[in-house]
Amino acid sequence: MLKLSVAIITLNEEKNIGRCIDSVQGIADEVVVVDSFSTDGTAEICRSKGATFIQRRFEGHIEQKNYVLTQTTYPFVLSLDADEALDETLKKSILAVKNERLYDGYEMNRLTNYCGKWIRHCGWYPDRKLRLFDKNKGAWGGMNPHDKFEMHGAKVGRLKGDILHYSYYTREDHLKQIEYFTTILAKAMFDKGRKAPLWRLCCSPAFKFIKDYFFRLGFLDGGAGLQICALSAKATFIKYNKLRVLIKGQVHK
Repeated sequence: MLKLSVAIITLNEEKNIGRCIDSVQGIADEVVVVDSFSTDGTAEICRSKGATFIQRRFEGHIEQKNYVLTQTTYPFVLSLDADEALDETLKKSILAVKNERLYDGYEMNRLTNYCGKWIRHCGWYPDRKLRLFDKNKGAWGGMNPHDKFEMHGAKVGRLKGDILHYSYYTREDHLKQIEYFTTILAKAMFDKGRKAPLWRLCCSPAFKFIKDYFFRLGFLDGGAGLQICALSAKATFIKYNKLRVLIKGQVHK
């Protein structure tokens, strides 16, 4: 049977990490957690559940996820975020891969829980992710904080079942994450030479809301869908506004 490593990165995830590790019991041959010096109970929970626990200074989501791959024993890896878990269908699908692997990597859907409600629209589902792969045939790339595993010349299949993503427990959690992620994303865009003209600052948030709420059927998710689409539009505005501040700062140097 194919051996499988599970790779996770953490920072103050005591609320989520136990559920994440528990969900891979029976399919994981090892669980490796790379932590960015958590100050809560993350370390104790990971160690109590038998995970290999390593601490390393955080240099970016992409950098941290590539580093944890170097710490795994086996070439075939399942990568999860600490606030994710596998549903039973996906566990069975991964176990079948361990018995007979047909592809170099496997995509799967991710279903997000937002403030207690499972979201199936707003552009949040099926949210396909490549999370099971031969680590020697790809690497994490993309633009921080929106990382993605990139494989070239590899055969990729798709699995039944969902990654269950426990994203935000409250609206305040969502707002804090928007502030955090938009700062990282604006800096990444600035480093790549992206521009933020005034028309984009004004029009992009409105377009984002219309696309997610109407065309991606966010209204079918009720009040949670309205809140998600409104905050996603707000995040778009904040992202471009922060980018404009960085560009102005460079001009005035």
